[in-house]
Amino acid sequence: MISQLNIRQIIENKEESLSPYAVRSKLSQGRLKSEEPCLVRTAFQRDRDRIIHSKSFRRLKHKTQVFIAPLGDHYVTRLTHTLEVSQIARTISRALNLNEDLTEAIALGHDLGHTPFGHTGEDVLNELCHQGFRHNEQSLRVVDLLENNGQGLNLNWEVRDGIVNHSKTRADVLGQGWGKVGTLEGEVCKIADIVAYINHDIGDAIRAGVITEDALPHSTIIVLGHCHRERVNSMVCDIINYSWAARGDDTKHRPIIGMTSRILEATNTLREFLFDQVYNVRATLAETEKAREVIRLLYKYFNEHEDRLPPEYSYYSDDTERRVVDYIAGMTDQYALRTAEELSLIKGRAK
Repeated sequence: MISQLNIRQIIENKEESLSPYAVRSKLSQGRLKSEEPCLVRTAFQRDRDRIIHSKSFRRLKHKTQVFIAPLGDHYVTRLTHTLEVSQIARTISRALNLNEDLTEAIALGHDLGHTPFGHTGEDVLNELCHQGFRHNEQSLRVVDLLENNGQGLNLNWEVRDGIVNHSKTRADVLGQGWGKVGTLEGEVCKIADIVAYINHDIGDAIRAGVITEDALPHSTIIVLGHCHRERVNSMVCDIINYSWAARGDDTKHRPIIGMTSRILEATNTLREFLFDQVYNVRATLAETEKAREVIRLLYKYFNEHEDRLPPEYSYYSDDTERRVVDYIAGMTDQYALRTAEELSLIKGRAK
């Protein structure tokens, strides 16, 4: 019965009512390797499902966002961050009549290549690796190669483009260095990532006693609101209003996913506040230095003892350093700590 109905085609027909700027799944630029289409799911729905069922996605629950190995149950992890980005991005995409399935797939896959210990781990690998390291590029490597026993997930171009281009520089939101994504759905995910992490990092910092709600810049409270819910709502509604041309109702203006100057200024002020009062402060703590030492130890040991790498990593690259970086980047916080402790014992016995 399913083969006669072809549910996928029914969904694809519904996509014809999307904005003229939305990506139609049947018009995707395709996969790296051609496949027979699914009878039930569109191309982007299939990509979303492959990401959710991947090992890399499961490991996100034990990867740190900002606070390393927190004792409380309510701190944000890389997985809960990913889900928040997805929720915010889908809300914006739905309001703008874009392809929500594509948006969701990009959002769920954007951090698959993130290191243990959050951006601390990423910074150390970037310092150590001769070719540098960026988590967005590693996320693309995960879906193209490392997942599925070296076969990758074989995702569509639009999802892969959104994943690799989601990352921002240290520059202001929407400022120089913001970069460009090939689809509006990818742009939505990029800005949703900012909305998510600014707000949940404030919550975690308050929870940890690093800052108080009263310490937030008064100008941002006036513009965005007094609590997490109000801030997220202010940002999301502003993005939708500013980006309304993406619906295609007004063909005179080129659609841009962005914010009004008032909300953008407040958002950037909050972001700078987090760098000054949270991120830079966390970078000086003993637990952060321990995380750096763990990454350095793992990198040094496995480059000197490549035979100790899991055998499957030999299929991914002929370069030892590349295999080591792939292995370390895929670790959870706990696994990295446990492995480093075990290696320290091995080194101790060798002496």
